[in-house]
Amino acid sequence: MIKPLGQRVLIKRAEAEQKTAGGLFLPDNAKEKPQEAIVVAVGTGGRDENGKLIDFTVKENDRVLISKYGGTEVKIDGQDYVIVSEQDILGIID
Repeated sequence: MIKPLGQRVLIKRAEAEQKTAGGLFLPDNAKEKPQEAIVVAVGTGGRDENGKLIDFTVKENDRVLISKYGGTEVKIDGQDYVIVSEQDILGIID
């Protein structure tokens, strides 16, 4: 597995919807990128201007909300992941 550096977070997007609310199946090119994701790993952390370590707000296995097109998509061992900055995470889903 990969360990992100700094204030970055490795996430795995939730599966895209397979069909519409009306029951129509969507082709792959019509599916929207899901905004829900699971945190897989958090980075090494950052430091503020005084050198104090900045704690992460999210932790592994948190369900989070991200922007549709944010982050950098990577493929690791055949699995698709996204690396985002923690500040690009919009919220934690309870």
